[in-house]
Amino acid sequence: MQGEGHWAGHSAFFIRLGGCDVGCSWCDTKHSWDASRHRSRSIAELVAAAAAVPSAHVIVTGGEPTLHDLQPLTQALRAAGCQPHLETSGAYPLRGDFQWVTLSPKTVRSPHPSLYGQVHELKVVVADRSDLEWAESQAALVSPTVVKFLQPEWSSPQSQALVYDYVLHHPTWRISLQTHKILKVR
Repeated sequence: MQGEGHWAGHSAFFIRLGGCDVGCSWCDTKHSWDASRHRSRSIAELVAAAAAVPSAHVIVTGGEPTLHDLQPLTQALRAAGCQPHLETSGAYPLRGDFQWVTLSPKTVRSPHPSLYGQVHELKVVVADRSDLEWAESQAALVSPTVVKFLQPEWSSPQSQALVYDYVLHHPTWRISLQTHKILKVR
């Protein structure tokens, strides 16, 4: 189940890629940072697993998926009738053909400039007020048609109130909650 953003509540198959050098302190998937700790799977294996599940979307995430050349994977997914989506911090140029790109930019490493024109959804995690300024600076770099979300940082209760108040006064933004955590879905 996709738990966040525009597609929250839709069935999904996740392909989590190992490796991340962005290093956000509040990351909830630090186990994905070291790619060598994870079993390698072929594109054929990943596509077969994704195609076998009656999900609406196949979401490629990480770690940081733009570390990898995703073109062969996305071509194979599309050939199998899957709809590939991407969740990325955008640290590197995008190599792949995705139906939907969610950019979740991080202040510790700005997105590669080439990504901004390929984004469908902007999702900024908010821990404190400075993250709202970061969100606005990132929103200025994407198309006005991009769906914009602010997501409270999970372990920061004050961020929920901060996001709620901001969205009330800035209606071009929406709130994204991590519903998979609320529902205790892995």
